[in-house]
Amino acid sequence: MTDPTSSLDALDRRTYLQATGAAALGAAGLAGCVGRATGTLATAVTDQPADIGDFESLVVTVEGIWLGPEGAESGADGNATDEGNATDGEAPTDGADGNETDDGDDGDEAGDGDPSGREYHEFDEPQDADLVQLQNGETQLIDERELSVGTYRFLQLDISGVEGTLEGGDEAQVDRPGNAPLTFNAEFDVRENTRTVFTADFAPVRRGNGRYLLRPVPSGIEVDYVETNGGESDDNNESADETG
Repeated sequence: MTDPTSSLDALDRRTYLQATGAAALGAAGLAGCVGRATGTLATAVTDQPADIGDFESLVVTVEGIWLGPEGAESGADGNATDEGNATDGEAPTDGADGNETDDGDDGDEAGDGDPSGREYHEFDEPQDADLVQLQNGETQLIDERELSVGTYRFLQLDISGVEGTLEGGDEAQVDRPGNAPLTFNAEFDVRENTRTVFTADFAPVRRGNGRYLLRPVPSGIEVDYVETNGGESDDNNESADETG
């Protein structure tokens, strides 16, 4: 004869396990919701003077951005980025400023499987920016997107083309070392209910052989934080200038 007490104990045990299992799933679901908190990253570009005065127009086409979360590697080795002969007074190209070009292939879209840990975000459409029009503090927004909150160590521009026309109408040869992305080593945060504006500053530098080199300008990098309320920006702004 079956002991009714044993049956009740077994039933109570099953009920307990079901209840605790449901509670655990609920907690996991809540944790997942918390982990999906997002903020807004807006990427803008601008141009420091350098040798931009030589140009009638200098159009840079950007197709996407790489972001470097904690632990990611930019691929920049810190070595010289310009093997040509520089003119007198040209800014050094040795990576000591903390902003270099990436030695990787700019056609290699880095996704979740990228061993460097970078995140690649392709734009819906390529964005053209004429650097001649972006002097004296002028900026151009090239992307805005929602991202998971977190800290990022660098931002890279995936530049697919550069077309330059000199003041006299001649076509200019503007190089990127290794045809690689431009790396901006400035740490920034993506915060919940906040619009982070990362302004990447770069400019053409004249080389000794008559060509030009497109280089980041670390002193011109700016990161601004604007708190948002219900999708609208409020007046509480925080700004951080990055000087490399």
